[in-house]
Amino acid sequence: MEREQIFHRDPEILGGTPVFVGTRVPVDSLVQHLKHGKRLEEFLDDFPSVRREQAEAFLDLAETELLREDRSAPA
Repeated sequence: MEREQIFHRDPEILGGTPVFVGTRVPVDSLVQHLKHGKRLEEFLDDFPSVRREQAEAFLDLAETELLREDRSAPA
């Protein structure tokens, strides 16, 4: 799934906060749910407008970006 299908920023939606495409759900909501020990299924139940594929793709993208940063950081 392409990044543009997962999330976007629009100054007209929540002041430009990154949200899942097709929703007004901030991507940080997913991060906070997981941070506080909730499962992905609970997030999806709480925010039914977010598709499972979007949430999983966001997590994959976040992991990829973190690993890329880790490899490029000076030792």
